Amino acid sequence: MTDPHIERPTPEVERPAGDAALPGASQGYGRLPTAPVPVGQQHPEPDAEQFAASGWEPSTASEPEDDARLAPWALFAAIVALATSMFVGWGVPVAIIAVIAAIMSLRRPIENRAVAMWALVLGLFATLCSTGWLIWAAMQFEKLG
Repeated sequence: MTDPHIERPTPEVERPAGDAALPGASQGYGRLPTAPVPVGQQHPEPDAEQFAASGWEPSTASEPEDDARLAPWALFAAIVALATSMFVGWGVPVAIIAVIAAIMSLRRPIENRAVAMWALVLGLFATLCSTGWLIWAAMQFEKLG
């Protein structure tokens, strides 16, 4: 087997002045693009002059905040289920939804725990009251039939 032979470029090929700039490499690459990245690597702060020349400004916002709150909705559903369960037994589905939402909001660190606990307690009480109504109604049907 013979060694491959690589020829030098012909004189017609012009060599660029200085280093050839790679796209996206403003300060050059210190490693190959496919090289492993160290775990503790910190990114350097952006250069203000570099951004001023291009007209682009880096965003100062970090991660988007999660402002979706579940605990108030769970409390609202629990109150509606409790009000319904005082008169009829068909509030069970809303009460179960309130209990599930309250448990989910208790597991989230951004939720108000007091609101979530109230939703859980009221949702469980509404489930108990609605179930009591359904059991009473079933006993009344047995007396009729």
